[in-house]
Amino acid sequence: MLRERCVERAMRRGEGLSNQSVASALERAGHSGAAGRMFLWAGTKGAQRPNERRTIYQKIREYDILDKRKTVTALKAGEDRAILLGLSMIFFSVMMYFVLGITMVRSYSDSVWTEESSCTVLNSSIIAEINCSYSCGAECWKSSRYPCLQVYVSLNSSGRVLRLSHNEEAQEANPECFYVPKCRKDHTMMHTLVVNISERLKTQHQVPCYYDPAEQQDSVLLTRLYGSSAIFSSLLWPTCTLVMGMLIVAMVKLTQYLSILCEQISRIKRTDLSPLADALPSLDSGKKGNSMV
Repeated sequence: MLRERCVERAMRRGEGLSNQSVASALERAGHSGAAGRMFLWAGTKGAQRPNERRTIYQKIREYDILDKRKTVTALKAGEDRAILLGLSMIFFSVMMYFVLGITMVRSYSDSVWTEESSCTVLNSSIIAEINCSYSCGAECWKSSRYPCLQVYVSLNSSGRVLRLSHNEEAQEANPECFYVPKCRKDHTMMHTLVVNISERLKTQHQVPCYYDPAEQQDSVLLTRLYGSSAIFSSLLWPTCTLVMGMLIVAMVKLTQYLSILCEQISRIKRTDLSPLADALPSLDSGKKGNSMV
């Protein structure tokens, strides 16, 4: 009997200890579960903040990229217009060079009356009436006449007696006449014009003239059709236009080169700073985890 009672007491004590151990184990498990839930909640919350920060950085970067694209498109349109303007100026100047080259420069270079001197008027008289024709409409021509004024001068530099012509056009039209007026129907008006020129030359004993230094021509010119000053002034504006067009194109190309160079430098800097930007969120999360511990 005594043995049976001792066994029962021992069994009751074992069950009480087991229940206490189970309860303590459950309490520990509950504490550990709550701590785990707290740790998981804190971990997820801490993990969400770097992601939020990354999305903010990405949005800011996307806005910057959009702004850059808008700026680049605006600059590209302006650069295209500037290049078109420069090329148009260059083309216009080249065309002007071509036109002036076949007209003024050619006449100036072909002229043999290059040296300037002074001449003394010896004789000025009308020697004949020259027939000419003028236009009276489509495929209509009528004849008229103009007086031929012949002028002889003495070249002061050499003493030679030569005929005087007004310019290269008069020399080519009629070498014998000083001035060849435009043929018109009114013969009286042309005659009056030539007489006035003759009287004016008689009053001026000394006149400037241009002669052939090779002395192959038997005439001198009162004025040149295109002088050196006229050639210089006519070539000045196409030259300025050409220089300005080339400067515009060169400046646009230089701006494009500098923009590409700056973009490459900024890209290199972004690639160098991207590891540091990725490491900052992990450092922040590590610091928060250490502070929680």
